[in-house]
Amino acid sequence: MGTASFVLVGTAGSMAQTFGSTCHGRGRVMSRAQASVKCAAKNSRVNWNTRASLSALGPCPAWPRERLPAYKDVDRVVEVVHRAGIARKVARLEPFAVIKG
Repeated sequence: MGTASFVLVGTAGSMAQTFGSTCHGRGRVMSRAQASVKCAAKNSRVNWNTRASLSALGPCPAWPRERLPAYKDVDRVVEVVHRAGIARKVARLEPFAVIKG
């Protein structure tokens, strides 16, 4: 949410290394509870509003619950997969809207 996504294509080498699988997300560097303590909701909303022209609107001050600093950098995660020969980068996609229900 709020960061790039990638289209990847699997490689023949991925079968030998990872049984043909790859990452499906960027992974966390801290739990949701840790992120809630370390990243105040007000700062999180500001962070969302300043990234990629996205707006965070929600029913309560604690929204959005997901804190961007709780996750690894998607570009670095995908670069590792690409360099390891597990998958090849095809396209990098930038969000223009994030809708959470």
